[in-house]
Amino acid sequence: MDLRKIRDQLDVIDGEIVRLFEERMRLVGEVAEFKIATGKQVFDKEREQAKIASVRSLAHGAFNQQAAEEVFTQLMTISRRFQYRLLEEHGQKMELGFKQVDCLPLKNARVVYQGVEGAYSHEAALTYFGEGADVRHVKTWEDAMEEVESGRADYGVIPIENSSAGAVSDNYDLLLRHDNVIVAEICIPVNHMLLGLPGASLEDIQTVYSHPQALMQSSQYLNARPQWQQFSVVNTAVAAKKVLEDQERSQAAVASQAAGKLYGLVPLAQGINHNKNNTTRFLILAKDPIYCRDASKISLCFELPHKSGTLYNMLGNLIYNGVNMRMIESRPIPGKKWEYRFFVDIEGNLSEPSIQNALKCVAEEAANMKILGNY
Repeated sequence: MDLRKIRDQLDVIDGEIVRLFEERMRLVGEVAEFKIATGKQVFDKEREQAKIASVRSLAHGAFNQQAAEEVFTQLMTISRRFQYRLLEEHGQKMELGFKQVDCLPLKNARVVYQGVEGAYSHEAALTYFGEGADVRHVKTWEDAMEEVESGRADYGVIPIENSSAGAVSDNYDLLLRHDNVIVAEICIPVNHMLLGLPGASLEDIQTVYSHPQALMQSSQYLNARPQWQQFSVVNTAVAAKKVLEDQERSQAAVASQAAGKLYGLVPLAQGINHNKNNTTRFLILAKDPIYCRDASKISLCFELPHKSGTLYNMLGNLIYNGVNMRMIESRPIPGKKWEYRFFVDIEGNLSEPSIQNALKCVAEEAANMKILGNY
């Protein structure tokens, strides 16, 4: 047989596959109608596992058995998404637990941030809430979360990622450990300076203090001077404060210009971070699950079974509903070796039907899912 004849036969078979697929989807619609009437859940794990085992047994040879499993896994995923859409059209929307508001209540807001005055978190708080805002600092990121969760503060400001150094991983874990939601974000450009005591010079410096990420962001400059010892502290402003309090000309801090002015230090070198477009993204957290009418980004977290293809199928729920993913980050699950949580940012508003349908799919199929905020 020549290639053209083989392809002709493939075209006939493909046409038959499409016909059978559409017939199957018609029956899937009838299944959805039954579930609408009875309240039965769309995702039936035991049924799907039995179906996969059945189709594997119908195929011949190891390759075809594995391929049949992959094809039918995807086929059932498509069927579930179709059923979710039909349920949504019949008014069976997912209760998300969030309330829509016209704007955030910012008047007389009590705001906390981690660190001390002059830290980038302090700058983020003042930039978002205004210079006259009721802003105070706490010692740790978890302290900030607890202040908001307890109601002692209305909003908390914590960093979540840097364009150069990457994610602030510990804060992803805190988002799950505390019952707060993301209501806004703000990005602050990072411009690190090497700050010293008045009268000090670069030749005097022996030790440099800063937050680990600031040291990393300035590593090209600092590592070119191997005679300098580098020490990590909780944030950049604490480093500046330490240099002031110790009054040692041999000490310097990597911090912002604002921190230098606040603590009376002078710049020994400016713009030492190697990425001149360096920016840190800060989250604004609140206790009540609210979102603004014009919110356009959703952050969520979910856990998946430790099995091949589960992440692929989960992200397919976003693709099928036309939802654009902007970020994905993984974190190990404590106590579960080699298992991970996924933090995902998507575009959209919780009031949109396509978003509700996508989240319903994710919630039913994931081991756990939490909406972290819409902002």
